[in-house]
Parts: sequence; C-alpha cells; structure tokens
Amino acid sequence: MVRWIRSRRRPRPVAAGRRPDGGCPGEAEQAARAAVPLSALRETLAGIGTTLDADTTCAELTRAAVRLAGGAAAVLRRTGDTAPGYEAITGDAELLPDVRWAAAAARETEVPPVGAGPDPWLEHTGALGAPLTSGDEGYGVLVWARAGTPPRRAEAELLALLAEHAASHLRHARAYARVSRTAGDLQRALLAEPGRPHPNLDVAIRYLPVGSTALVGGDWCETVRLHFGRTLLVVGDVMGHGLESAVDMNAYRSSLRYIASADLPPHRVLRQMDDIASGEADRRPATCLLARVDPGRGQVTLASAGHLPPALIDRDGVTGLLSVPVGPPLGTGLGGYESATHRLAPGETLVLFTDGLVERRGEDIDRSLDRLAALGFAAGDAVDSVLETILGRLDARHAEDDVAVLAARPHIRQGAAAPGETGGPATG
Repeated sequence: MVRWIRSRRRPRPVAAGRRPDGGCPGEAEQAARAAVPLSALRETLAGIGTTLDADTTCAELTRAAVRLAGGAAAVLRRTGDTAPGYEAITGDAELLPDVRWAAAAARETEVPPVGAGPDPWLEHTGALGAPLTSGDEGYGVLVWARAGTPPRRAEAELLALLAEHAASHLRHARAYARVSRTAGDLQRALLAEPGRPHPNLDVAIRYLPVGSTALVGGDWCETVRLHFGRTLLVVGDVMGHGLESAVDMNAYRSSLRYIASADLPPHRVLRQMDDIASGEADRRPATCLLARVDPGRGQVTLASAGHLPPALIDRDGVTGLLSVPVGPPLGTGLGGYESATHRLAPGETLVLFTDGLVERRGEDIDRSLDRLAALGFAAGDAVDSVLETILGRLDARHAEDDVAVLAARPHIRQGAAAPGETGGPATG
C-alpha cells in the first residue's frame, strides 16, 4: 500500500497495479514503470542513507528522486510543529510549488474546509508530495515537481518508495543524534571535573571531539596531586565511540583516582587498573599513559598501556619523543607493565596526547610521530600557547578521531636535579 499527496485532493491508499478509479494501468504507465530496471532501483535505494546524518540523507533522497523521475525535488522537514522551508533542493527550484503547499502536505491538511474556496497556492497540478513517515514518526515530506506532464501513478509509487526508505534512515539518524548528544553531555561533564596538579606545575589541557556527525569517544586527560610536590599526569583512550565508551572512560578515571591515592609507581597503577578492568566482562579495553612528574628531583617517570609516547620540548623549543616501555592495553588482563624515568628540568614542557592528534589515514605511525617531533617552538612560550601551536600546525581541528592533549611544565625547583636519566626500568 502506498500513499502520496498530489494537488489539492486528499489521496486514498491505492493497491499496486490499480488506478485510483479502479481501472487498469495504461500503456504509458506500464512504460514508465518498465523504464526503471530493478537493478537501477536497488542501486538508487542503496545510495540513500549511506550515513547517519539527516542532512546527507535528505540530499541523497532528492538526488535519487530527480535521477529516476526528472524534474526537481526538495524536502520540507518538520521540526516540532513547524516546517520552515525547503531543504536539499535538487534541480530547478522554480518548478517546486509554493512552500505553503508543501507545509499543508506535511500536515495532511491540504483539503480546504467545506464551503471554502481553495487558496491559490494550493493549485499546483504538476507537484507531488510523499510523506516521510516511519512508524508513528513523521519527518516532513518529499516534494517533487516538473513542468508540463503531470506525475503518473507509477512515478508516484516510485517516489513514495524512496520517501519510505529515506524516512527509515531519518529515524535512525534521529536516534543516533540523541545518543550522541547524551554521550557528549556525559563526556563534557566528566571532563569539566579537572584534577588538582601540584602548584609547582603549569598544566594546560585541550579536548577536541572529531565532529558533530560522529559519536563522542572515550579520550580523556587527568591530573592527580601527589605528596612531596609530585603530580601524576594521565591520558587515556577507550576503544570505540558512543555512550558506552564515555561510561567506560568514567570507570577508568574512577579506578585511577582510587589507585593513585596509594602513591604507587606508575607501572603498578597500570597493573591494578588492568586487574579491575579485566574482571568486568563488559568493560572496553583502553590505552593509557601515566607520567609521574617530580619537579623537586627534576624527573618524570613514565608507564604505558598500549599508548603512544609523550613529547618533550626543551627550553630552546626543540621537540623530541621520550622512550617508554609499552605494555598491553588495559582490560586485557595480561599485565607486564614497566616504568622508565627521564630528566625533566624547569622550563621543559611534557606533552601527552591521544592518537587522534597525530594519526592520519594510511600513514605509518612512525611518520606521524616524526611530524610532531619536527615542530619547533619559541623559547618561553606558555603551556597554553604550546598547545595551540601543536593543534594548529597538526591541523588537529580537522582530525579523523577525537583529540585529547595535555601539556605540563615544572616551574619550581626543589633540591638537585638528576643529570640525566635516573635509574633503569622498574617492572611489575
């Protein structure tokens, strides 16, 4: 059963293969129906709803309507009780009826009251409207029109099929957008709860979601104030996107804060986080990098769970990468984490980041890291300026994944700094 809206008359459901007046289709209609091979129809339907973005789906729908039936097409979407104007216009917009005609079609009130004459804008015999309805939800109407020949019944059926197919994808897009907003709200709320770095450390953090058409991921940063002037810096990345990743991100952060309060070495913090996560069957794996900064001793101790190494910018603005033993991601239950300690002098800047900052599709990760290591900075740049420079030069605002990046710089010297690396790897 199909239904459509044409001119001023309210349509009734019509069985396939029959005219509205009960007659049989004529040769012209049969020819029109035969003009669209099944293979072409399948290809056209496959081209509608290729993404979970409603704007893209509407554009794909109108292009498909014009490709199969000619003329011009547009969508009048319903937002609450309003239908503001045509969107996703394909073809000559002058062929389309007055938008009030389409708005009446969207509300299914195109029949004037009994005894009232029709409004002039309702007279448009060359136009056809196919409601965008999926289940009990209405999303507007597909409006199609052409000059001269009125639409045939076979064309109306075809456009109704396209509209029905698109409406199903619009329903999924709307549900996707709701989940995305929920995940985004959750992650923004969680990231709005910064930890407390020690006063002898300058810290700056940036978080850039990949875009409005993608679900928020599980990237996060954290700072935990420790005893004796030390601070634990953390970046992590929960695998996947969406509400589940945001929830798991919060679970990792909670366990980190609890474990870090015991002031364990970084590799032992990772081991305990892995034990907790692997005991929960639904917890998603995550990569994580810990950096315990000790400005008094002029050193930083690193441990990694499948995460990329940090960058170190010296006082002359030269960038390099620090080596760190890499263990398996958290949640695998494999353990085997190690720590390594490096020198970190006052005025030097440590940069921790998630892979979205450097990774590019089809590029080797070593080359991506080399691009970061090649960046130079002006001596004395504030940590906020350093982050803005990194994000700008790496074009992070157009990255293919979420980006979380943290920069830290010690500015108070207590005691003697180690002349170089202080101690070998610790394991646990």
